Amino acid sequence: MPTRAALWDMDGTLVDSEEYHWLSWRDTMAAEGIPITRDQFLVTFGQRNDSILPRWLGAAGTPDRIQRVGDAKEALYRKLVRDSGLAPLLGAADWVRRLGQENWRQAVASSAPRANLDVVLEVIGLRDCFQAVVSAEDVTAGKPDPQVFLTAAARLKTPPAQCIVVEDAAAGVEAARRAGMRSIGVSRKGPLAADIAVSSLAELAPDVFEKLLAR
Repeated sequence: MPTRAALWDMDGTLVDSEEYHWLSWRDTMAAEGIPITRDQFLVTFGQRNDSILPRWLGAAGTPDRIQRVGDAKEALYRKLVRDSGLAPLLGAADWVRRLGQENWRQAVASSAPRANLDVVLEVIGLRDCFQAVVSAEDVTAGKPDPQVFLTAAARLKTPPAQCIVVEDAAAGVEAARRAGMRSIGVSRKGPLAADIAVSSLAELAPDVFEKLLAR
């Protein structure tokens, strides 16, 4: 049987981490004397820190300050995850374990820092289900650039045409398309332009991954 792989986004796909990201950004920016609104946060949610912070810091956003503020925010985020806990979204853990039992190779492919991904995977108990983790440190461009998914496929030694991306954002779905991969879009905020779009992973039919590769 040829290799098959599922490439998973993290935030909004495997876990609902929006509130922790909001709280950590809010408090970190307040400490810098730059209050932000929830709407400002939502516009940037899922982007890399080196894309977010220049907007908020403006002319004061030197590379050193961007790095320092970003590191402080991520440290606070990890503390919230460890202290308050986090659970996989409905259907996520079941699908990850099922695909593993069916010999699919699996990777997390995210724009988040590696330390964040490691903490979340540890807390939700799924670390051993993934053969690769691709993070912000591994790529030079964020989604919709396909680099993160192509890197994950290479690490899993699986051709892009044999990969299925699971995403919750339009930029991620577009990155999958550019990578030559099929996609499943899961979003409670309206359907995504993915090959299959659902509001919850629990809605997926048992054979959906197999059928999607056969298209």
